[in-house]
Amino acid sequence: MKKNMRRGWKCMRAILIDDEQHALTFLERQLHKHSQIEVIAKYCYFDIKINKDILNEINIVFLDIDMPNINGLELAEQLLEINPDLFIVFVTAFNEYAVQAFELNALDYILKPVDQKRLKKTLNRISERRQNNAISEPIAEDHLQINMFQQLSFQTSNATKLIKWRTKKAQEIFAYLLHNVNQTVRKSHLAELFWPNFQQERAYSQLYTAIYHIRKVLTKYKAYLTIKNIHEGYMLAIDHTTIDVVDWESALNSAPTLTMNTIDEYEQIMKLYTGAYLAVHEYFWAEAERYRLELLWLDAARAMADLYWQHNDVDKSIQWYENICQSIPEDEKANFMLMKIYDTLGYGLLVNHQYQQFQHTLQDLNIEMDSEIQAWYESRNALN
Repeated sequence: MKKNMRRGWKCMRAILIDDEQHALTFLERQLHKHSQIEVIAKYCYFDIKINKDILNEINIVFLDIDMPNINGLELAEQLLEINPDLFIVFVTAFNEYAVQAFELNALDYILKPVDQKRLKKTLNRISERRQNNAISEPIAEDHLQINMFQQLSFQTSNATKLIKWRTKKAQEIFAYLLHNVNQTVRKSHLAELFWPNFQQERAYSQLYTAIYHIRKVLTKYKAYLTIKNIHEGYMLAIDHTTIDVVDWESALNSAPTLTMNTIDEYEQIMKLYTGAYLAVHEYFWAEAERYRLELLWLDAARAMADLYWQHNDVDKSIQWYENICQSIPEDEKANFMLMKIYDTLGYGLLVNHQYQQFQHTLQDLNIEMDSEIQAWYESRNALN
């Protein structure tokens, strides 16, 4: 058991990091006036490699934002990589305008010189959070599933949960790291991708803040998801975790040749495709992957519909062509096949309905209808 757990809720252990010695001394003096906190070390420069062990023996880090060797925001998210349960309190001499930005990003901060009332408020808030965290235990299951079809969500044996992210940007960056799971994504790439109009220093500060929030959100799932600092980038590593998109594509690629003997297996696999990739979020960087996965689904769906038609299972064939038209309303082959099937069955009204619906879809998309389909429909109407 960790030492800090033996001390109970009233006493919290802290370290102070500030490149100015007099600021450290003053803050320590102010903290000594509060019985619920114990300062165990002060640093003008914090070397993570040398001082790594101490991070698992403390609850709070009071951290200066503006330091010469490293941005305080960057250091904070590196500290959380080692101990996700840490509470970080940023100490800043920034003006009121800058402080508003901290408040918008929901960071804990205190202004220099440290005011006792503000300090007490911060300590009380952290104490409450510690107790809430104790009540809300981390997920303790053998497996976590992350869903990326349609909407990003986490799924355990008990429920599917939409995670509450501090900001939409934090959610999107997590989704992007998940999109590149187990791969290193350079910080410079993330800064340019998500803050293209920002100056580099400001973009990096926003990035460090977002990663900080992501680490805090993932604390409950730390047995499954870890963001690692790799050189000049980040890597999201997963353990005992599956991703619905990956599972579906793997099952489809490893499926046997499609025949009437194996089509039931394909039916089960295709049920795993529950919607377009991250469709609800409409991230522009996900469009290529969304299109690629959609083509995989479309190829399989077409093959199944064709096979059912070839073996005179009309109802199943219609069902799959309708599935295609519902997912991809502009698909020419599916619409045309439905018209032909309805015509073969003598369902003239359905032929007309399918044609008109397809025509309206193409008009909305400013696409011309294929001349073959148009000629077939006009010829059929002339005969009737």
